[in-house]
Amino acid sequence: MLSIQGRPSQACQRVARRTMLHAAGAGLMGLSLPRLWAAEQTATSGHPRAKSVIFMFLFGGPSQLESFDMKPDAPSDIRGPFRPIASRTPGLRISEHLPRLADVSDKYCVIRTMTHDFNDHSGAAHYMQTGRRWHLPIGGGFSATPLDFPSMGSVTEFYEQQRPGGLARDLPSYMVVPNRLGRLQENGQYVRPGEYAGWLGRAYNPLTTRIDRRNGNDNPYWRDCSNDELDFQIEGLDSRVGLTLDRLSRRVSLRDQFDAQRRVLEAGRARDLDQIGQRALALVTSERTRNALDVRQEPDALRDRYGRHLFGQATLLARRLVEAGTRFVTVHYDCVDGYSWDSHVHSEDLKRHLLPTFDQAMAALLTDLEERGLLDETLVVALGEMGRTPKPTPQWGRGHWSTLFPAVVAGAGVSGGTTYGRSDRNAAEPLEGATTPEDLAATIYRTLGIDPASELMANDGRPIPLVAGGAPVTGIFA
Repeated sequence: MLSIQGRPSQACQRVARRTMLHAAGAGLMGLSLPRLWAAEQTATSGHPRAKSVIFMFLFGGPSQLESFDMKPDAPSDIRGPFRPIASRTPGLRISEHLPRLADVSDKYCVIRTMTHDFNDHSGAAHYMQTGRRWHLPIGGGFSATPLDFPSMGSVTEFYEQQRPGGLARDLPSYMVVPNRLGRLQENGQYVRPGEYAGWLGRAYNPLTTRIDRRNGNDNPYWRDCSNDELDFQIEGLDSRVGLTLDRLSRRVSLRDQFDAQRRVLEAGRARDLDQIGQRALALVTSERTRNALDVRQEPDALRDRYGRHLFGQATLLARRLVEAGTRFVTVHYDCVDGYSWDSHVHSEDLKRHLLPTFDQAMAALLTDLEERGLLDETLVVALGEMGRTPKPTPQWGRGHWSTLFPAVVAGAGVSGGTTYGRSDRNAAEPLEGATTPEDLAATIYRTLGIDPASELMANDGRPIPLVAGGAPVTGIFA
């Protein structure tokens, strides 16, 4: 059952949702409000503008050689077992297991030269979602800490809360679906860094949905999802307001579940919650949020187009959220024990499940956004935290390789049917157009109308720029 994540584990020090403190008293702003708005106006000058971002994060490290940077002319011990197929993009060699994306490649650009040197899953996840290197060294930890740099989504949430009426919004500005990163791995012991607000403050963490596994061998990302499993409930607040939605029948409608929680509020049974908790409960039971989270309002044919698996339905949920007004939605395609993009052993999962489900959901999203007139105002980014080694393992898997990996970007003025950057003959190194996490963050911020050079105030009073050393990748835009 998909649930709203309230208070997660203490490892990442998250709380239910927004603070009720005024910005002036929070001690978090590095910009005065006039400078904040001026920075936003400056950031949009001469640059495409997006209302929202959908950030599709394929955690584990998809192989460039089995997806968007195939090298069929490389030696046999490098090129891999999959064949390239034709696409609508000149020079783009795309995997045979991405046929839907090949057919809509005129809608996106492939950056073939993402690169960094933090060859570690957790640290790289932090790097890609924040644009900043993790403060822990490679191998120094696995879970989020209060000292982490705020995610791009959290910064977006922070800016939105500073707007006039920002605290009164009845829809979150930043959401993570369908799970926090690491929830389905090793019994949830990992709370992977990168998606949280870190030192900026827990009030700017995402509102996060949750889904559990059926059993130890279950991977919900690619199995069928029934309507019952996509019912939302409120987690983390129920014990304090005297109502546990698990007590309700799983066949009770989503609307009835939210109405029950609304009655809790109206009856004053939320009085034991602090202000943050009350704000969280009010937020997730608002009419606007409730409607946005109900994917069952979509026609069956459209749900089928996205795929009835969890990743497809989570991607459809992301579209519903940005259509309703959420500014930043992260869609995780996470590791599940024994099944993931971290393909040290080239199992059948990559061919049968991982690539096909991503292919179906991503192609449906781009087409759906375009048909609704939303693609021009929504920046879509899909990538992992690293790539894979050119040299395979004996089992035809590949090891970690952060030196080169691809990103798919679309919408908000991005030139479709193009590629950016050039890799070497073995997909090992960038030759032209090397693009760092800092560059990607600067591009996303700039497209959202946030000046990458603007500063936030750290807890010790130091002003810290959002991006250090990166520049927007202007070459991907029309």
